[in-house]
Amino acid sequence: MTIAILGIDLGKSVCSVVGLDVTGAVVLRRRMRRQTVIKFAFDFPSCVVAMEACCGAHHLGHALSGQGHTIKLMSPEYVRPYVKAQKNDDRDAEAIAEAATRPTMRFVELKREDQLDLQTLHRMRERLVGTRTRLINQMRAILLERGLTFAKGRRKFEVGLDAILDAEGADVSDRINGLLIDMRQEWTELDRRITELDREFADRAKSDDVTRRLLTVPGIGNLTATALVAAIDDAAAFSTARDLPAWLGLVPRQHTTGGKPRLYGISRRGNIYLRQLFIHGARAALPSLSKAETPLGQWLRGLLARAHYNVAVVALAAKLARIAWATLQRGTTFERSMPGLA
Repeated sequence: MTIAILGIDLGKSVCSVVGLDVTGAVVLRRRMRRQTVIKFAFDFPSCVVAMEACCGAHHLGHALSGQGHTIKLMSPEYVRPYVKAQKNDDRDAEAIAEAATRPTMRFVELKREDQLDLQTLHRMRERLVGTRTRLINQMRAILLERGLTFAKGRRKFEVGLDAILDAEGADVSDRINGLLIDMRQEWTELDRRITELDREFADRAKSDDVTRRLLTVPGIGNLTATALVAAIDDAAAFSTARDLPAWLGLVPRQHTTGGKPRLYGISRRGNIYLRQLFIHGARAALPSLSKAETPLGQWLRGLLARAHYNVAVVALAAKLARIAWATLQRGTTFERSMPGLA
């Protein structure tokens, strides 16, 4: 039995495996555990192993890559059209193997262990920030029911809350005052853990040559630089600079039929976390960049004159993503006076 492509539908414990020969015919169908897949693939000559880019794919990909196999990871949305009727795990594995044969298929790069570690740290920070936001909103709601309102902003609410707690719960019952003290301590602990992660990101950004180059791009800080390296690292994953903002969902969604193109709002596809960081960075950098006497500043002033401010922010985020790609691709730092980057 000669297997050219091995399609694996990953599961928590059991995986479905389908093998295709050089003609594309199915020559193998089997269900086995993850560790059995590694032992099973060891007995075969080197072939293409295709999987969906989901949880556990990188670990299994590294194990099989060490045996000499070629790993191809694909987004699940690109595999879905190849699933035939009566969907099941075996059909999914067959669709994965068939999708990997297409010459126009887009594949996901296999991440290194350090990239996965860095990405995990970002996921941890994102969860802590979300928990802190929910905690603050709950405290605001509790105090609003007691007729106490506060201005927008985390810092303003923090000052107002501390004033209430220092006054021993003015206009608040003893039980609620004790509850607020407990929630305030939880808030302080979340701040401490987030600050520790921010410090770690800053140290990682300064110690790596790639992230140091990214930090020269305006609007890109420690979080964005490390998150971008964790997500792609190698600019060769995108053939052109415009592909990166398209992957981040920072370009207009297009629907063309009958030769009539229609452009809508940004597609919001791809990495949500990274897109959010680029937009926040662009919003912070826009005021200073628009005042600079550079090609980028001239472009921004013209854009602000004819478009809404938020449109300019997203357009600048897409521009910064393209500059970041060029920085990774060329291995150079960003120079604001370079006309080619505007």
